Parts: sequence; structure tokens; C-alpha cells
Amino acid sequence: MPAGIVPREAERRQQPAWRLLLDRPTFVIGAAILLFWIVCAVFGTAIAPHNPLAQQLLATNMPPSAAHWFGTDQLGRDVFSRVLVGARTILIIAPLATLLGTVLGTALGLALGYLGGIVDMLVGRLVEAVLALPAIVVILLFVAALGVSTITLILVIGFIFTPLIARTVRSAVQVEGQLDYVPAARLLGERRGWMMFVEILPNVFPTVLVEFTVRLGYAIFTVATLAFLGFGVQISTPNWGTDIYSNYVLLGAGYWWETLFPALAIASLIIAINLVADSVEQVLAG
Repeated sequence: MPAGIVPREAERRQQPAWRLLLDRPTFVIGAAILLFWIVCAVFGTAIAPHNPLAQQLLATNMPPSAAHWFGTDQLGRDVFSRVLVGARTILIIAPLATLLGTVLGTALGLALGYLGGIVDMLVGRLVEAVLALPAIVVILLFVAALGVSTITLILVIGFIFTPLIARTVRSAVQVEGQLDYVPAARLLGERRGWMMFVEILPNVFPTVLVEFTVRLGYAIFTVATLAFLGFGVQISTPNWGTDIYSNYVLLGAGYWWETLFPALAIASLIIAINLVADSVEQVLAG
């Protein structure tokens, strides 16, 4: 190889992470779909062709048409408008719940992985006990006990995600603990808090980022599932899961559009996040 010529693969690895992500079609497609739903969540009421709450009792269960692209539901509400505006609830609760779980899980995972010993053993057993319980059952119990609200859903889902993320971060911290800089810093008398959050956290941040993107998809599915089971924030508020819950009984009567389009919206958002998460993981794994 002539001197001064950098191999193509080595040159590609030297590019910033965002350039590598933009070179991946899966990331671009996923990010575009995600951006579309974010725009709908923010500006849905402005771009919706009809009032998503307006009932037209003379136009109930109308099939898709030029006037109503996705048809109308059993109360005569425009399904297309409700799908656009329905992104708002799920894109408020799911990211905040995932962020809460990520922050708590990262802090717990750092402590368990760095301190080790009796702390890791005792708290680790507690974490494993929580993980042994079916997540959706635990969430339903807490929501039934505390009542349905945006804050409740964020807190419950965030706390359920905490041990899951803590387990992954703990493993990454234990790997970092085998590297030379950690024992060296301990010998120099560095404080534990400084070591965990200043020295180790930046090195395991790619793992944390991947966990956040992956759990975000799970959070969206969880919020939609709770709404489908009747634990949506408000039955009248446009919400994909709630709309499926309210209209799926009409599938047998042939009114498929009232359930199909909200379900496709959920599927597209989860797929988009998974595409982004996979791309981020592959780029960071390098």
C-alpha cells in the first residue's frame, strides 16, 4: 500500500459517530419516522384536518374516504386526526419514564459494579427478585393502587426499568474495573463518587445510551398496552392504545379501520426506535 494512504475502513472508523449513523439507511429511516411522530406530538392539533374530539353522530363508523382518510370511529370522530394527535401522550410518558429509569438504573449499576462485595450481593439479590416478577403485572398492580395519571405512569414504568438498566450497567462497570486506570485511581485515593461518575461513567456511557434507546421502545409498548387494558390517562384524550381498546370490539362488524390505523402507528414508532437503537449500538460497538 502506498505511503500516506489511509485504508478506507480505518478512515471510516475515524469519522464522528453522527456521520457513521447518517451513513446507515436503517438509522435514517428510523430517525425520519421518529421525527415525523415527534412533529405530530408537538403540532398535531395544528396539522390535523379535523378536531380529534369532535363527535359527528350522523357520520359514525364511516370507512376511509376523501373526507376522512382513515374513516371515523363509533362516535363519528376522525380517526386520522386522532392518530396524529394521539402521538402526544405516548411521546410524553414513554421518554420521561425511560429517562427516569435510565438515570436511576445507571446510578444503581455504577454503585453495584464499583463497590462490589456485600453491597453488590445484597442489592443484587433484591434486583434479581424484582426482575423475576412479570413487569406488566407489577405495573398493573401499582397503577391500580395509585390511580391512573401521567405522573403515576412515568414513575411506575421508570422504577420497573431501573433494575433492568442497573444490571446491564453493573456488568459494564465490572469490565471497566479490570482496566489499569481504576486500580491506579484507587491507589491515588480518588473519592468513590468521583471515580464512579467522572472516571467510569463516561466510559460506559455508550452502554447507557444503547439501554435508553432499547428501553424507550419497551416503554412505548408498555404505555400502549396499559391504555389498551383500560389504564389510559383519559378515555377522551386521543391515545393510540385507548382507541384500540375502545374500538377493537367492532372488528367483527367489519369496522377494521378504527383499530388498524392506531395499531400501525404504534408498530411504526416501535420499529423506528428499534432501527435507531440497532444503528446506535452497531456504531458504538465500532
